[in-house]
Amino acid sequence: MVRINLALQGGGAHGAFSWGVLDVLLQVPEVEIASVSGTSAGALNGAALKSGLALGSRAAALDNLEWLWSKMGALSGGGFTDWLAGFEADTIAQGLEYSPGYVMSDLASRFFSPYAYGPFYSHPLKPLIESFHYDRICGEAGPDLFVCATNVRTGKAKVFTGGDVSIDAILASACLPTAFQAVEITDPESGVTDAYWDGGYTGNPALWPLFRKDLPDDIVIVNINPIERGETPKTPAQIQSRMNEISFNSSLLAELRAIAFVKRMLSEGTLQHGQMKDVNVHMIADDELMNDLSAATKMVPIPSILSRLKEAGQRAAIAFLDENFDKLGKTSSVDLRAIYG
Repeated sequence: MVRINLALQGGGAHGAFSWGVLDVLLQVPEVEIASVSGTSAGALNGAALKSGLALGSRAAALDNLEWLWSKMGALSGGGFTDWLAGFEADTIAQGLEYSPGYVMSDLASRFFSPYAYGPFYSHPLKPLIESFHYDRICGEAGPDLFVCATNVRTGKAKVFTGGDVSIDAILASACLPTAFQAVEITDPESGVTDAYWDGGYTGNPALWPLFRKDLPDDIVIVNINPIERGETPKTPAQIQSRMNEISFNSSLLAELRAIAFVKRMLSEGTLQHGQMKDVNVHMIADDELMNDLSAATKMVPIPSILSRLKEAGQRAAIAFLDENFDKLGKTSSVDLRAIYG
């Protein structure tokens, strides 16, 4: 049995890729998930996973994830998005980017605040997130769950865990400020109420909660925001999409740089083993597919794209296990310097 920590990135509807990865990992009895750190869509995936595993049932976790993404697909609204379903991923991305509806919505987000709706405002994900079983999500059974959001006042990451993982905490983790009103949460210890935005700005996902001594050394990052793109973006939509990816990868790259620094000091003897955790880093990704998609496909959960993302996640997870299973518990399977350098 190999115990691992999972780090699930946020990326809107692209989180269905992580669904595919989890679908494979849950069916490998030799792999035990000890903890999950998730942001935005990663937090939703993590909550669904934890809720099932808290029952001691991998089948329940699989069912929860299936339910979650079937509900997400129902949010797409049909019509134009249904018509796009038969096209390739890059064609769908372009079709969405230049569709009048998406262009108007994107333009409106630059001129109108989500607070302009007044009493008519509602968060489209709230009914879904309210349906989670928080007695299981906040309980001790199953893997530890860490949910990251960004404190608007301080600009710092806030990680919710245990009994603090509430409806509002998950909503906050997925709160894009141009689309949704900030989520206000009161700290039970200080009594201070703060507003929170999407955790992707400060921890996508947050890795440091996984450094706890009682957790395993291996962190498997499920990456859904391409770290590299081969071509320079030139159209307005491409530029916006790449800006989004760079912004949401910056905190992850900073943490990977810190891990590499600690590993170097340990190998050189500057630090003694045991003073700091020697983390093994692994990554599951499909940058080729993600390069065909865009910020538009993150915002619109088209069922056909969700299905392709899940299948891509399954393939990526199978390939990862075939190539790197023997490294789990022993060493990293990624070149950290190549990633952040």
